[in-house]
Amino acid sequence: MKVLLHKQKQLTSFQIIIFGFAGVILTGTILLTLPFAAAGGQRTSFADALFTATSSVCVTGLVIQDTATYWSVFGQFIIMLLIQIGGMGVITVAAFFAMLSGRKITLMQRSTMQEAIAAPKMGGIVRLTGFIIKTALLIEFLGAVVMAPVFCQDFGVKRGVWMALFHSVSAFCNAGFDLMGVSSPFSSLTSYVSHPVINLVIMLLIVTGGIGFLTWDDIRTNRLHLSKYRMQSKVILCTTAALILFPALYFFFSEFGGLPLGERVWSSFFQSVTPRTAGFNTVDLTEISEAGQMLMIVLMLIGGSPGSTAGGMKTTTVAVLVAVASSVFSRKEYTHFFGRSISDETVRNAAAIVLMYIVLFLGGGMSISIAEGLPLVPCLFETASAIGTVGLSLGLTPELGTLSRIILIALMFFGRVGGLTLIYAALSGMHKNTAKFPHEKITVG
Repeated sequence: MKVLLHKQKQLTSFQIIIFGFAGVILTGTILLTLPFAAAGGQRTSFADALFTATSSVCVTGLVIQDTATYWSVFGQFIIMLLIQIGGMGVITVAAFFAMLSGRKITLMQRSTMQEAIAAPKMGGIVRLTGFIIKTALLIEFLGAVVMAPVFCQDFGVKRGVWMALFHSVSAFCNAGFDLMGVSSPFSSLTSYVSHPVINLVIMLLIVTGGIGFLTWDDIRTNRLHLSKYRMQSKVILCTTAALILFPALYFFFSEFGGLPLGERVWSSFFQSVTPRTAGFNTVDLTEISEAGQMLMIVLMLIGGSPGSTAGGMKTTTVAVLVAVASSVFSRKEYTHFFGRSISDETVRNAAAIVLMYIVLFLGGGMSISIAEGLPLVPCLFETASAIGTVGLSLGLTPELGTLSRIILIALMFFGRVGGLTLIYAALSGMHKNTAKFPHEKITVG
């Protein structure tokens, strides 16, 4: 990571971010191929290790082998470390270690840090980075402390403490990796479907990690004075609340009617929170109707918020397009939120991001369906989970062939790094085209 910070004169910020993630994935892959990374002492194939490392760094949670039973404690620790680096962002972690060593952060390095956490300005970026890392570690520690008594009671003190720490990091970083396979392989949190402590803590960690670092900064600075928040923070909080409440109501009334009331409430809210973009589940997803699975696909594609540990198209992207549609329907000339107008560039970026996600999501799902001879909806569920860096699965991933796994790896990397980052990195040598052509009307809709 230090090498990345030294090479900034030759590379753009976007290229540094991409190579940073790729470098950490490759390092994690090599470590996971070591014999003592697997519980059985066998050497894991490079392809399987690459899939697991990519899923870890891209905080996705899709797995080929059950994390609890296949990997040794060393392997699980490497996975947790990759999750932590991927969730916080490779550049953010590298910059934090540079700050700890007392090195001066150059202007180019500050620019890269700004791009990495989607900050609106470069001023105060070093302070904000330190705040992000310290706050994240504190929240993860508190989550582990609260869950530890439950896991210690169920698995013993030593194992319980490790499981509490692992699940706290995995939940906060929206990764979805779990160690519950010791009870039943690939079971996730189904044994805690009605446990209030585990449900509440995991959901709070997911939401906290998914609302974005700049929203934390607003909360810290302005407390309950919501009127002083950035417009982006207001949009994120409102959109997040809506995306939790309304799907939870659907699940409560349409999917889990046969469960006892308490279990029904916890299941409804948990399955509403986890698709954006954590990957844990407390119920058998194959028992959910196709309508419910399609709702989860939409939630997975939306994902979390900019500058967070989550992936997906982002809540702000969807909110902007909804606001654009609202302004068109009401015949308003400008799109706005909370008394602030949205620039045309933001609208164009939002439309481009949604188009890219839909094309890759559909293309990947159709390709896997054709290659594996499987029904389309389950394949779309897997590709939505991959590109949204979620990790929820209907059980297809361990059974997929090499081509399908390569597709999922590419989608996971795209979803974590970001479509615009990849495009800007590829086109970094091209000059901005400012040519303006004559207008001619085209009819749409």
